[in-house]
Amino acid sequence: MNPSVADTERRDLKHEATDGVNGSRELVEGLEEGDEIKVRDAAEKLWNAVVSAANALVLHYTGVVPASHWERRRMLEKLEDTIPEVEKLGLRDRYGARERYLHMMTFYDGIIDEEMLRREVVKAKRYVEDVEKLIELGRGLGV
Repeated sequence: MNPSVADTERRDLKHEATDGVNGSRELVEGLEEGDEIKVRDAAEKLWNAVVSAANALVLHYTGVVPASHWERRRMLEKLEDTIPEVEKLGLRDRYGARERYLHMMTFYDGIIDEEMLRREVVKAKRYVEDVEKLIELGRGLGV
């Protein structure tokens, strides 16, 4: 793997881990405090963690960083066509679900559904963990 690609991938993974941890903590705090702005901001941080994870995955397997959400979904779809584990994990669909619930409904529309958001924290973390495992799998296979 090209050193600059590996550096970008590591930076994306570090960014996503930091955003995910901060977003999770801030979301719970915001819910407990009844602070809508904090909840919305935290939901966006969780969403950005998912975006960074998807970027790192696509970069690892293709050498390209997607330029838009549309392009990211298309590239995840192509990875599902070529890597059975990506399809099995449903990463494109899960990406779209996190986009809908965290980015659109919570951040943009301001819908604060506490039960849904607590579930989304777990799902966003799981997405990031699954991507990290797939990247490690790829490294083990020399990809």
